[in-house]
Amino acid sequence: MKKYFILLVAALLSAACAQKAKTVIPELRSVPPVAEQAPGIDPTNDYLAGEFYYGQDTLRYRYMEPIAVEKGKSYPLVLFLHGAGERGSDNWRQLIHCSRMFSSPVNRENYPAYVLFPQCPSDGYWAYEDRPGFSLDTMPLEFEETDVMKAVMDLVDAFVANYPIDEGRLYIAGLSMGGMATYDAVIRHPKKFAAAVPICGAVNNDRLTAEIKTPFRIFHGDADPVVPLKFSRVAYWRLKEAGVEVEYKEYPGVGHNSWDPAVTEEDFLPWMFSKKRKW
Repeated sequence: MKKYFILLVAALLSAACAQKAKTVIPELRSVPPVAEQAPGIDPTNDYLAGEFYYGQDTLRYRYMEPIAVEKGKSYPLVLFLHGAGERGSDNWRQLIHCSRMFSSPVNRENYPAYVLFPQCPSDGYWAYEDRPGFSLDTMPLEFEETDVMKAVMDLVDAFVANYPIDEGRLYIAGLSMGGMATYDAVIRHPKKFAAAVPICGAVNNDRLTAEIKTPFRIFHGDADPVVPLKFSRVAYWRLKEAGVEVEYKEYPGVGHNSWDPAVTEEDFLPWMFSKKRKW
């Protein structure tokens, strides 16, 4: 009897540990059409809603699956990080910019993927605890990863663990505050992403070293009144000097909203989806 009791306890402990180790994505559920919440954003309602819990906080997100998931096949995952204006807890505002590029029927057919749009809480920033100063010598150099970015990385890992995702084709992109977080995520996880696209972002360029393996594609408007153009220009040269594959596109006369022309580039998605991690 004692032997069987010990075996039972061992089995229960093993099951409990396995359950704790596995991160479970919240069950898919029906949500109100995005068009009802924010007219003109995404009337097709392709993005499902989810919540991810970290500590006492909740990371809300929208995500889109491939139109058809074939058995035995794995798919890329795109992580897109919004700007400061889309922070909140409504779980739709993060779709205002760039989401329709991925949900276009033609793009969904040609580039089947999981697409993930988390939403940063209204009182926080993706990569920084506070709004950073926008000069090359005041952007932070050494600092801890924020709790919300740790949660974003855990969310990506949870998707990889629970869905048929190709770990060699994880892509990250972001605009403004999300562009800053794109740099930060790749710097902290230099072997995680197969491609990175920071749009009108900023970073302390001393953080851009040869440890980075991820190819970059940088976009910025030369009339940006919010995030100075110099960050993207210097980042391009720093990455190039470090031997990192990098491309840069600058838009004459364009202000802060350089994401608008960036996502209309004919090769925006072809470039991204052509990349596969080789390290």
